[in-house]
Amino acid sequence: MQSSWIREASKACCLGCCPNCFPVFPKSQAATSGIPSTAAVTLRYEFEVSTVSSLYPHFKFTNHESLPSFEESLSYFNKVYPQYSQTDEADKIRALEYHHLSISNYVCLDYVGHCLFSYSQLENQCPGSPVTSSSPPLHSLTLESVFFNISHMSVNLNSQLKYGSEESEFQCHIRKRIMAFMNISETDYNMVFTANHSAAFKLIAEFYPFLSSRNLLTVYDHQSEAVEVMIESSKKRGANVMSASFSWPNLQIYTENLRKKMVSKSKRKKKGLFVFPLQSRVTGSRYSYLWMSLARENRWHVLLDASALGAKDMDTLGLSLFNPDFLICSFFKVFGENPSGFCCLFVKKSSALVLKDSATSTNVGIVNLVPAPWPTRVLEKPAIISGSKTEPVDEFPVQASFSGPLSETGGEVHNPEGTKAKKKTVSFSEIEEVIDASFESGSTSTTHHIKNRKPECRSLDHADSLGMMKIKIRTRNLINWLVNALMSLQHPHSETGVSAVRIYGPKVDFDRGPAVAFNVFDWKGEKIDPALVQKLADRNNISLSVGILQHIWFSDKHEEEKVKASETVQSKKSDELDRGVSVVTAAVGFLTNFGDVYKVWTFVSRFLDADFLEKETRRYKAINQETVEI
Repeated sequence: MQSSWIREASKACCLGCCPNCFPVFPKSQAATSGIPSTAAVTLRYEFEVSTVSSLYPHFKFTNHESLPSFEESLSYFNKVYPQYSQTDEADKIRALEYHHLSISNYVCLDYVGHCLFSYSQLENQCPGSPVTSSSPPLHSLTLESVFFNISHMSVNLNSQLKYGSEESEFQCHIRKRIMAFMNISETDYNMVFTANHSAAFKLIAEFYPFLSSRNLLTVYDHQSEAVEVMIESSKKRGANVMSASFSWPNLQIYTENLRKKMVSKSKRKKKGLFVFPLQSRVTGSRYSYLWMSLARENRWHVLLDASALGAKDMDTLGLSLFNPDFLICSFFKVFGENPSGFCCLFVKKSSALVLKDSATSTNVGIVNLVPAPWPTRVLEKPAIISGSKTEPVDEFPVQASFSGPLSETGGEVHNPEGTKAKKKTVSFSEIEEVIDASFESGSTSTTHHIKNRKPECRSLDHADSLGMMKIKIRTRNLINWLVNALMSLQHPHSETGVSAVRIYGPKVDFDRGPAVAFNVFDWKGEKIDPALVQKLADRNNISLSVGILQHIWFSDKHEEEKVKASETVQSKKSDELDRGVSVVTAAVGFLTNFGDVYKVWTFVSRFLDADFLEKETRRYKAINQETVEI
């Protein structure tokens, strides 16, 4: 007999609003296996069938010039996905609040996490500052606020959880807003701000009691810098590190292998820490909530990595049912403009006692959020207006990042995923004069204004207004159309039908996540370096990511593919590739539109031209840009 929570989980998942807890059978398979056909099964089956025909009347394309026009493709898209029109509010939000994406014709598919603020907030004048004839015209300065800076704290994680620290009104407002957005109760969880993803994972690794609960078991089909940091720290403290394996070619969890690692012969002995993402941020593979249930039954502590989840995914009932001991998620500032931000570590209050101080634990990683001065960056060379005289402002390099003070040197900053972003050098001088003049006619001083400014997390508000179901519909339709469109590209004059693109992980699938991993191949079947594909995409105003698939398990029937993969990958074991396979990856969100995925498709289709790479190299040499190495 099913327990009540399984019945609830099954009911909640029938419309695909959360990662699928149970296997889904195609309509034909359900009929032959004696499994009752339900409305949910039929819905999924019909969705997948219609997606495959979404490029009607053509299913294979061998020339990039033969692709249907944008208008024609959009017409087919709307016919196949009639529910997509229900999400037009997202298009209105994008046009009003993120117009920089349209103005620059910029496609941003390399972000994973939650956006806090909208681009239009960068252009607003200082709130509460009346504009008069004597005030400098703030709009002429083209201001961009970083909204907040980060102040690193030298504090012990256990002390922070037990006693907390003095919290400003500014930080308190953001903390409460995030907990409400993530649907996490302040009664059940404490929240700690960390500098980035890696810092949050390292904190748990350094305070988890691996001496008594020795095992660390992770479930990642891709290389993660944050997980690598956790593994390194855990090993130093005596942890026995294990990983799930992923079956080739769909990269689903190798169930038998993971179950053996999880199931305990002793019901009394605590196993260790189980680190589990609900979906892959690289391939879009989704994993069952039931793995967390199995871990709990076998006395594992559970760390849920929610960093790859999309906006409003936490509104599903999974958290309330499974209540992980720890949870980690990332937030960045402005989509398509400023990827810096922070990470949030949630610790269940009843699990806080598990964490222990150790000789290797450090006080690095916990941060406070500090309101940023206004303005903090000038995009163009501004002018201070004094009467009829306009005086240019000298250049002054300002660090447009989430951490640290103003900097006069170049370098790099870290975003919440722990990766690196370039600092920006901008025109700015006499900043105090600008700020003072901006507030001169107001009744409130600049200092008082900064300290009491409440952050308006407008992007979170936008996600809330759309809601979980509309966001799910939008991202599901876009990512499945893109997957199908990429698979339709085939090199011409090929007897064997060499595909230009190979998808890794789930293909067209109602339950897949909003990310896709793929590689591009030339007409001879040779893989084109993903880093090169990324570079060319960037020069076409498309931002894609590069990832590394790992922990791949090949069955005997895939021996030939295993040998091919091993030619470019150093393998430690005979049946598993530990070093990984490099891939290009793209992720869509609620701000992505059809034009974005169509542009990616048309870009990748250019590789159907055997001379495309050589032409691109000559073109960039001709205009004296950096040469693309092939």
